[in-house]
Formats: sequence, C-alpha cells, structure tokens
Amino acid sequence: MPIGAEPTVDGVHFRVWAPGHSRVDLVVAETVVALTSDGKGYFAVTAPELAAGARYGFRVDGEEKVYPDPASRYQPDGPHGLSAVVDPESFIWTDAAWAGATTRNQVIYEMHVGTFTHEGTYAAAVTKLAHLAKVGVTVIELMPLAEFEGTFGWGYDGVDWFAPTRLYGDPDALRAFVDRAHAEGISVILDVVYNHLGPDGNYLKCFSEAYFDSKHTTDWGEALNYDGALSAGVREYVLANVRHWISEYHFDGLRIDATQDIHDTSAVNILRAITEEARAAAGAKSVIIIAENEPQDAELVRNLGYDLLWNDDFH
Repeated sequence: MPIGAEPTVDGVHFRVWAPGHSRVDLVVAETVVALTSDGKGYFAVTAPELAAGARYGFRVDGEEKVYPDPASRYQPDGPHGLSAVVDPESFIWTDAAWAGATTRNQVIYEMHVGTFTHEGTYAAAVTKLAHLAKVGVTVIELMPLAEFEGTFGWGYDGVDWFAPTRLYGDPDALRAFVDRAHAEGISVILDVVYNHLGPDGNYLKCFSEAYFDSKHTTDWGEALNYDGALSAGVREYVLANVRHWISEYHFDGLRIDATQDIHDTSAVNILRAITEEARAAAGAKSVIIIAENEPQDAELVRNLGYDLLWNDDFH
C-alpha cells in the first residue's frame, strides 16, 4: 500500500514510515488508534469509519504532540496543522484523449500561481489559460507547490511534498487547472524540490532521523539521505511523490530543482530512478523531465534519462 492516507472501499488506509520507533498512533479528534508495525519501519492501519475530508495526525512513541502526516495530501491550516484525507478519484477528468508532452517546438511559460493573477489562485489562473494559448504558450511550468509556512513564497521552502499549498486553492482546484490547460492544448509540468526541505514545518525528523544525510549539506539546509543507512525508505518517499504528481494530478512532466545537491552513490542513482518512475507513472503518455544543474552536467541527459537541462548560464 502507498504511504499516506488512501481512501479505499474499507475506509481509509494509513501508512507511515517511522523506523526506530516502537509505536505510532493515528489521532482523529478524540479518537486514538494504534498502527501496526510491519517490522520493517512502516506502520499501518485501516480506519473503516473515515472518509475523504477527515482531519488527522500521528503521535509517535506516546508523545503528546500530534504531527501532520509526512505524506499528507492536503494541509488546510498550513504545515503545522492537521492533515486532511483526499480522494483523488472523486475529481472528474475530461482529458482522456490527452497524449502528454514532448520536447520539440515548445514555448514554456514559468508560472508562480500566487503572483500570476490578482487573486493568486488556481481558479483565477484558469481564466487566463485561453490567453496563454492564444499568444503561443504550449507548456506551463508551475513553480513548486508543496505546502510551506507563511502566506507567500517562491515555493522552494516546501515541507509537505505531497500537499499542494492551501494558499492557491484545494487539491481539486489544482486538478481543474491542469484539466483546463489540457483542454486549451497546453501541457503542465511541475517544479519539484528533492534536495532539501524548508526550515519551518518540517516534521520528518520526528518520524526518522534517517530522512537526512549528515555527510552532505546544501545551501538551503540538510541534504536528503539517498544512499546511507535506511535510505530505502527515503527513496520510496521521493519516488512515491513522483508517482503522486504524474498519476493524481496528470502533470506532463517535472523540473527537478538543484540536482547538483542531490547526492547518491547507489547502484541506481535516485536521479535516474526519478525519470524511470515518472515515465512508468505516465504510462502511454509522454512526459518531459527537466533537470536544473548549476554545472550543467550533460550526464543527466546522456545517461540518467533527462530530456532537457535548465540553462543556468542564461538563467
């Protein structure tokens, strides 16, 4: 089963990675339910009485504090609040005939949703899509959307990687934006940050110190652990996030931020695993995978599966 909260015919299934801990409890209002350990660092439970919209959090090892889900799909009150169960199947898509995106003859428009319109919402941005198509835009690259603390930001301080920020609308409003863009003939790709987390609202260490790598640092915070002890759980977290955006939001690709700060000596580099996971999630659709890399290392295109490099000399 996937990490996070997944609505099923039996209720809602919860799964969280917390190696090194003896107990994880699901907290919903005044109800506390113990999750079952699989002995491999994962804890899970199905709550038959819950459905989409339920608000929840986790307690670790009997602590009083309730933490949001590390794989929360939505944080209605921001990164310090409770998580909300989201049903991705409830949205009705109209883009079944959409074939995806290729790299040839594209005009890419980088969009910051919060400043693109006066309202700063997905819904307001939808009203501008026809104009963008008219002036020749063929691909929109959304700047990072992961939930962050505060009321405005570029998106590079995200802490809830699976939760599009509440500031621009709810998850279905983002789906509606992508769906309408496809109707206008515009592909949509998403800028994602897998090299660090923001400084405020990052609760990953409360579940496991193994998320981070003490051997490396970045200019913005601790590096992620992609090749050290217990790194398999971190890799699953990232690859599940890749699947999440491609499958549940119909994004046509990803732009991977600051790949020079993603360190991995594994047999299969996480940067390659990301491209493979994205294409597997897309199925028959074509996706564009772009890497930002300050040295502009062509190895990413030659051997790691990336289609394009962000031109940092021009940038």
